[in-house]
Amino acid sequence: MTSRRFVGLAGALLALSGCSLGPFYQRPALDVPPAFRATADTAEAAWPSEQWWRNFRSPELDGLIASARAYNNDLAAAVARVVQADAQVRISGAPLLPTLDATANDSYRRTGLGGGRSGGSSFAIDPVTGAAVPRSGSNQRYFDSRSYSGALQVSYDLDFWGRNRALAQAAEASAVATRFDQVTVALTVVTSVANTYFQVLAAQDRLGVALRNLHDAERILGAFKARLTVGTSNALDVSQQEALVAGQRAALPNVRNQIEQQRIALGILTGVPPERLMVKGGSLEKLPLPLVAPGLPSELLARRPDVANAEAQLLAENANIRAARAAFFPSVQLTASGGLTSAVLVGITGPGTLVAQLAGSLTQTIFDNGLRRGQLNQAKGRYDELLANYRRTVLQSFTDVEQSLTALRYSTEQEKLERQAIAVAQRSADIARAQLEAGTIDIITSLNTQVTLYNDLDLLTQIRLAQFQALVNVYKALGGGWSQSLGIQAAGTSS
Repeated sequence: MTSRRFVGLAGALLALSGCSLGPFYQRPALDVPPAFRATADTAEAAWPSEQWWRNFRSPELDGLIASARAYNNDLAAAVARVVQADAQVRISGAPLLPTLDATANDSYRRTGLGGGRSGGSSFAIDPVTGAAVPRSGSNQRYFDSRSYSGALQVSYDLDFWGRNRALAQAAEASAVATRFDQVTVALTVVTSVANTYFQVLAAQDRLGVALRNLHDAERILGAFKARLTVGTSNALDVSQQEALVAGQRAALPNVRNQIEQQRIALGILTGVPPERLMVKGGSLEKLPLPLVAPGLPSELLARRPDVANAEAQLLAENANIRAARAAFFPSVQLTASGGLTSAVLVGITGPGTLVAQLAGSLTQTIFDNGLRRGQLNQAKGRYDELLANYRRTVLQSFTDVEQSLTALRYSTEQEKLERQAIAVAQRSADIARAQLEAGTIDIITSLNTQVTLYNDLDLLTQIRLAQFQALVNVYKALGGGWSQSLGIQAAGTSS
C-alpha cells in the first residue's frame, strides 16, 4: 500500500472515529412532590444567601466560620481531591491526541588499516592520557567515523468506538462530582461551627439560670437562718432549704463542663488548637432568628450540592459503561515515523539520508476468559447502585427540608408557650416568697415554686437552642445558598 493510500485510509478512519456505542445518559425519572407539607402552597420563597450565617448578626460567629473555611482540614482534603480529579481528567484525556516521540543518536568509531613495523605494535600507550597513539616511524593508517541520526515518531490509538472519549468524559464527570462534594463538605463544616457555637451560648444561658436560682435559694436560706435565731422558723425548714442550695450548687460544674467541651470542639472545626482558640460567647437571647423559607421541591434539586454530586457520579458511570462496551471491538493504532541519518568520514562528507515509515495495526481479543464481560457487568451494577443512591439523595433532600421546617415550627410554638409558663411560675414564686417571709406558708410550698421556676427557665434555654439548630438545619437542607444555575451538562448525550 502506498503512503498516499495509507494516508487516505487513515483520514477515513479518523472521520469515523469517536462514534460512541451508547447508552446515552438520560436523567432518571423522579417522584417530585408539588409542594412541601411544612409550608403553605402560597408561601413566598426566601432562599438562603451564600453567607447565610451573617443573618444571626454575631461577629464572633462570623470569625469562627471564616477560620473554618480557611483552615478546616476536612475542607482542605476536599480541595486536594479536586486537584487529583483535575489531574485525572488530563490523564484520561491524553489518549485522545497523538503522542509524539523524538530520538537522536550520535556514534563515533576509530578504525586502523594495514601497515606497521614487524615485530611490534604500531601503537603505544600515552602515559598521561592512557590513549593509544601511533608509534614514531609507524606507517599505521587509521580512520575516524561518526554517524548521526534523528527521528520523530507519531502514534495514535484510533478511538474508533469512542472508548477513549468515554473514559475522558467519565473523568470529567467525576471531577465535577468532586467539586460538588467540596461544596457539601464546606456546607457541613459551616453548619457544624454554627451549631456548636450555639451550644456554647445555650450552655452559658443555662449557667446564668443556674446561678440566678442559686442566688435566690441562698437568699431564702439566709432568711430562714435569720428567722431561726428569733424562733420563727425551725431547723427542718433550714435543712430543706440547705439541701436545695446544695443541689443547685452541685449542678454548676456539669454546666461549666458543657461550655468548655463545646469550646474545645470548635478547635477541630476551625483548624485551630483549642489552647489558642478564644470563644467569648454570649446569650442566644441576644441573637435574632432570621426568616428563611423554601420554594418548590423541584427547585430544591438545583440547590443541593449532594444531589448534584450524586447525578455527576451517574454521568461518570454511564460513560464507563460505554467504555466497557467499546472494549469488545477491535482497537486500531496508527504509527508514523520520519528522520534523518548521516555518516561522516574523515575528509569525506556524504549527504544525509531521509527515512520515513507509516504503519497501522488492528488488535482484536479472541479469548479473555470473561474479563471484558465481567467489566461491563461491573460497570452496569455500579450504575444501578449509583442510581439508587441518587434517588435516595433526592428523597433525603425533601426529608431534610420537611424535618427541619417542622422542628423549627414546633420549637417556635413551644418557646411561646414556655415563656407564658415562666411568667406564671415567676408570679407564683414571687407570691410564695412574700408569704414565706410573712410566715403564712410552709417551706414545702416555697420549694415547689422555686423548683418549678428553675426548671421552666432551664427548659426555655434548651428550647431556644433547638430553635437555632432547627434554623441552621433549614439553611443546610436548602443548600446553604448554593445553586446550580446551569445544571449538569450530560457528557456524551450525543454521538
